[in-house]
Amino acid sequence: MTGQRYNGPIIDAHHHFWDLRLGKHGWLKGGDSADELAPLRQNHLVADYEALAAPQNIVASVHVEANWDPADPAGESRWLDTLQRSPGIAARYVAHAALLDPGAERLLEAHAANGRVVGIREILSWHPDPAKRRMPDNDRMDDPRWRANLARFREHGFSFDLLITPHQFESTRRLVADFPDIAFILNHCASPIDRDAEGMKRWRDGLGLLAAAPNVAIKISDPVAYDPQWTRESLGEVIDACIGAFGPERSMFATDHPVAGLHIGFAEWVDVFKDATRGFSAEEQAALFEGSARRWYRMA
Repeated sequence: MTGQRYNGPIIDAHHHFWDLRLGKHGWLKGGDSADELAPLRQNHLVADYEALAAPQNIVASVHVEANWDPADPAGESRWLDTLQRSPGIAARYVAHAALLDPGAERLLEAHAANGRVVGIREILSWHPDPAKRRMPDNDRMDDPRWRANLARFREHGFSFDLLITPHQFESTRRLVADFPDIAFILNHCASPIDRDAEGMKRWRDGLGLLAAAPNVAIKISDPVAYDPQWTRESLGEVIDACIGAFGPERSMFATDHPVAGLHIGFAEWVDVFKDATRGFSAEEQAALFEGSARRWYRMA
């Protein structure tokens, strides 16, 4: 592809920290050295991240909830506040809240008391194949109680990070249409999880369906989760489809570090994204690498 590679500042719109000594990440307990998640079963803290991010000119980032102890979701933000880091790193938080929980209203108020919290994530991923599900049910987005708590985002100014699968695109379309004054940000390329021709068509068609709503943006992060035997061509096709649907002003680069590291190196993913976006103008590249994240996550 012809054109100039981007060489400016980058905002990483999605990464995680954890300290296993705290005992707050139950999903990382157990396992052995042969387990696929073994590389994640170690501390991933500021120094580790900055050593990778600084050489890539990552000047700011968004920390996304990392499945902290569900008994105290606000505790993750309190812990993050104690971490010493460079200005801009984890400048904004996307915290967790389960919107059907009886205490959801109080939890949202607690999150709102932290000025770095600008968004909420509740993983909703459902798939007809139980092995590909993250949630056992697929009706939360239509539940009146769930929606009542989502409506409270307006008073707090929260956006909502959506981790879903293409099998949920129609219910998501209804949701974002019913809440046009709330910003929704799709995680991980909107999960192109089914890699056969039918599955990829469902995903591509769904991108267009959701992109029709102006209050929806997409993070181009961790495509290797669904394409572990990736090539630059296969990742480029996903990147092109995301930007083609949402445009540079509603698409943003992100790493999903350290999870993406299971299948691709940190610098390698930056390099792939820079190559894939050579054909865009300097202004469009700046939006993809920095401007969109800055706007959608309300960063100074």
